[in-house]
Amino acid sequence: MQEFNVAFVVWRESIEALLVIGILNAWIGQRPEVDRRQGRRWLWSGVGAGIVGAVALAFALVSVGEELSDDAQTWFQTTIVLIAAALIVQMVFWMRKHGRTLKRELHAKLDSAANRSSWIAVAVLAAIAVMREGSEAAVFLYGVLAGSGASLAASALAACLGLALAVASYGLLQAGALVFSWRAFFRVTEIMLLLLAGALLLTGVDNLVSLGLVPQLSGRVWDTSKVLTDGGALGGLLSSLTGYRAKPVLIQLLVLGGYWIAMIWLLRRPTSRPA
Repeated sequence: MQEFNVAFVVWRESIEALLVIGILNAWIGQRPEVDRRQGRRWLWSGVGAGIVGAVALAFALVSVGEELSDDAQTWFQTTIVLIAAALIVQMVFWMRKHGRTLKRELHAKLDSAANRSSWIAVAVLAAIAVMREGSEAAVFLYGVLAGSGASLAASALAACLGLALAVASYGLLQAGALVFSWRAFFRVTEIMLLLLAGALLLTGVDNLVSLGLVPQLSGRVWDTSKVLTDGGALGGLLSSLTGYRAKPVLIQLLVLGGYWIAMIWLLRRPTSRPA
């Protein structure tokens, strides 16, 4: 069931990168006084640089993980899982804060660069956008797949599917802007991302318990495995996406409950201050 998370993460991260690339490309196309061909060369050069940087990070994560001993791998994977959960939360609330003004902020930077006759800003913005989303995806995916035993081939296929769906979704959202709302899209997917972050957080806590650093605080609080096991098809999907446990212990309930209390408080907090 981890393949679903792989496809979802790649899909969402790719759409965010495509959004920035689309804004940059539209800005180039709307400026008749500039050489559009040159501008787009700089744009796609930045995209290529961002992809190279993201791939390099993914390779480094895998290489480091393979060189470690079993105990060190557990520590490393636990750290990456917790970092991935934190990055997902940070990314969700960053988009809530900057989503409405992202286009205006990018255009302001590009207008300033155009006044200085510099195309480097286009390449840099594209590279940062792609590298940021690609690097986050690399960390997320390593955190999702660490210790899961998921097939590398199946995960790669799921990643390709997620990328293809992102391109199709971006095209549909652009074409149907009057029907499909970007705001609604990000609101629905941010809840799914927060669910995934909670599941990763719980995986990290489970690893810390297995390492003896965190106590369970109790035996199993309840047992719903006869209704829905967390190892089957549906239960496994819920477990990997939401942190569902058929036989939870108290520390798991406290961590997941505390996480959602914090998330609900942050979601209800105003995203901007009055002028």
